[in-house]
Amino acid sequence: MLPGFFYLTYIKIIEIFFIINVIYKIFLENVIMRIAIIGYSGSGKSTLSRFLGEKYVIPMLHFDTVHFLPNWKVRAVKEKEKIVRDFLDENENWCIDGNYSKIFFDERMKKADFIVMMLFNRFNSLWRVWKRCKKYKGQSKPDMTVGCDEKLDFEFVRWELFVGDRPFFRQLTA
Repeated sequence: MLPGFFYLTYIKIIEIFFIINVIYKIFLENVIMRIAIIGYSGSGKSTLSRFLGEKYVIPMLHFDTVHFLPNWKVRAVKEKEKIVRDFLDENENWCIDGNYSKIFFDERMKKADFIVMMLFNRFNSLWRVWKRCKKYKGQSKPDMTVGCDEKLDFEFVRWELFVGDRPFFRQLTA
């Protein structure tokens, strides 16, 4: 039997899909749609982004591909800003997943028609990361920079359980 938070988490995601789909069908067909998806590592941001981007045929930007170069090297800030600026300027509709609060965060949130915050239990998120690592062991997941093979190490577990973006989200939701 899975814990109650597991069911609650995925019931809420299904409700989000349903609400967005109903709104889209009734009101937003052929209208600009911008979706920002933010949340904890392993919460399903990229999965939801890919689903919505494909469903509504809108361009997607996964912030992990902006942040990381192959072999988990971090891209220079100016280069990241240019990539995001170009994406925002070139696309009227979009779905962007990722937090990265120092790269046009306020602008992305103001422009977004829908903001989805995926703030699930950290143990549930770690479980999802473990499953993802098992699935993509030795390779990059589809929404990650090629050459950034999935891994689960002490540093990431520490980030997920104790550090992470939780203070940032507490401030956002206060």
